[in-house]
Amino acid sequence: MTLMEDAKKGVITSEMEAVARSEGVEAKMICSCIAKGTITIPNNTQRECRLIGIGKYLSTKVNANIGTSRDYINIDDEVEKARTAQAYGADAIMDLSTGGDLDLIRKRIMDAVELPIGSVPIYQAAASQKAVVDMTSDDMFNAVRKHARDGVDFVTVHAGVNLNSIQRLKKGDRITNIVSRGGSFTYAWMIHNGEDNPFYSEYDYLLDIAREYDMAVSLGDGMRPGCIHDASDRPSFMEFITLGELVKRTREADVQCFVEGPGHVPIDEIELSVKGMKNLCDNAPLYLLGPLVTDIAPGYDHITGAIGGTFAGMCGTDFLCMTTPAEHLALPTNDDIREGTIVTKIAAHAADLAKEGQKERARAIDDRMAHARRNLDWDTQFSIAIDGERARQIRESRITGSGACSMCGDLCAMKIVNKALEEEEEGK
Repeated sequence: MTLMEDAKKGVITSEMEAVARSEGVEAKMICSCIAKGTITIPNNTQRECRLIGIGKYLSTKVNANIGTSRDYINIDDEVEKARTAQAYGADAIMDLSTGGDLDLIRKRIMDAVELPIGSVPIYQAAASQKAVVDMTSDDMFNAVRKHARDGVDFVTVHAGVNLNSIQRLKKGDRITNIVSRGGSFTYAWMIHNGEDNPFYSEYDYLLDIAREYDMAVSLGDGMRPGCIHDASDRPSFMEFITLGELVKRTREADVQCFVEGPGHVPIDEIELSVKGMKNLCDNAPLYLLGPLVTDIAPGYDHITGAIGGTFAGMCGTDFLCMTTPAEHLALPTNDDIREGTIVTKIAAHAADLAKEGQKERARAIDDRMAHARRNLDWDTQFSIAIDGERARQIRESRITGSGACSMCGDLCAMKIVNKALEEEEEGK
């Protein structure tokens, strides 16, 4: 039985209890939301991983993308990136490898970390042929089954890219057309073969595989906007409508899912995108890349993504996919993964400070930091900080004998007021 089947019968499993403990909520609530499809716990039956809940009332989670490219294949580097992402707070990892021995790369990454692992099987299907357009529907589904059997906890499939959405794209005025790699593979295959997307036309077969391994389905946004100009357009919303229909079918099959979203979105349209997707997809957990709020910051897109991610989280996004300083420029280094993970963790926590079900818990953490700052308790500050290691390095590289930071020294406002309050208390 799948976890969703158990939930629909009101059976509270050990997985639900574990997530409830980690989130500080009732297991009964977790069970109820899984049954409705508003919370997902990705956990393939073939592999034990850290249990995380994604969805309503839960803390905002962070995913880190890693993986080889055909231009640069170094498995050890990708394994180290996975470990770095886990060490700095990522909740899940996606292997997006396209170059080298994909089976070996995936296995090495899965062995290296305890986090839930996601993948995009169409990359492997495409790699089995000389050209993307030459892969068959059997290649696509065989890749899904292979990943499921290997223990992948969630797979991205671009099932919303179909003949209908392609017509919307052709009639639109997009600048960047399709920027999703899986979406572009699917589009090229459909045009070349004159057939609809197999992941859409044979979606029930996909669900059969996912159900067998209790593997979650991540409904990919193949039509996501790749620049600010293309945000909130007809192809985007056409895909949202299709994904909403697929969410319904996924739940009916007792398979867990979440929905992926844009992309590049100006900040004044983020609420429209998030609430539109949530409404059209019946409140399925929402997984966003970014969104990036401007196109003109290459080298700093981890920051443009964090700005968008914070606001998107406030509006109801459940799962943020990090971007790194290398976004749009190059394959990220280990340092890029570290920085991207940390910046996205900051965005996730900032969103939780204003999020239903998490506000009280998140603000209690900030209150602990505030008390530690008032008391000039540096060790406690470092233990609470999202990146305490860097905070400690900065302080200790410029330390003074005042006990405060070197910005103010003896003129520290906290120190002055603390001393004044002590003197007032002694004078009573």
